[in-house]
Amino acid sequence: MKAKEDPVKDMAGGPFQGSGRGQVKRQSASQQIHEALRLRILSLELAPGQNLSRSEIADYYGVSQTPVRDAMMRLEEEGLLMIFPQSKTEVSKIDVAQARETQFLRMSLEIEVVKRLIEAQDPGLLAPVDDLLAQMQRAFEEGDLQRFAELDRHFHRALFEAAGVAPLWELVTGRSGHIDRLRKLNLPDPGKASEILGYHQRIVAAIRAGKAVEAEAEVRGHLTGTLAKADEISERHPEYF
Repeated sequence: MKAKEDPVKDMAGGPFQGSGRGQVKRQSASQQIHEALRLRILSLELAPGQNLSRSEIADYYGVSQTPVRDAMMRLEEEGLLMIFPQSKTEVSKIDVAQARETQFLRMSLEIEVVKRLIEAQDPGLLAPVDDLLAQMQRAFEEGDLQRFAELDRHFHRALFEAAGVAPLWELVTGRSGHIDRLRKLNLPDPGKASEILGYHQRIVAAIRAGKAVEAEAEVRGHLTGTLAKADEISERHPEYF
């Protein structure tokens, strides 16, 4: 697909920034567009309430409107777009109630993930997690919040993979658009990155020590932090809600 001048103003980076080029080449046009738009919505480069033009996006990517329509329909199913037939398509506002539902699902699954890892008693399963923790520490020390947030997602995915239930992580992330945008707004707050890193370290330590009660408590504390501040975040950014 040949890219032209970006139809969406004030958006930094290319349409596939952060994606592996080999993988992108094997994907369909619809999948590429879906991932590119989703990334920009979650990063708030495409702000809640912003209008999107199907024809302009199709022209930008050098494709027909069909793959754009398909990508937009997927994003609507994920709650990230609102499509008004024969009228307009806009980025959805952040829905705190939906974010709470997703977090309930994720917490239920992640608690079972750490229990499974404790039962496995296999330190080797945590090697990728340890590597990600080290990378998160470096990103934290360098003040690279964008990299830190990316590694945060990889950390949790690595736990699911270590427990042998990676498809469940995909299930969660497909529903996590609202909570992910809340986290994007919460991460720059003083002390938040340090808090996240501390939770991650304590979760891994509890898994290694075989302490299921402590591990569950750390997961609960970690995954409720942003939602506990949802009202405060919405007051600071009312235009997003």
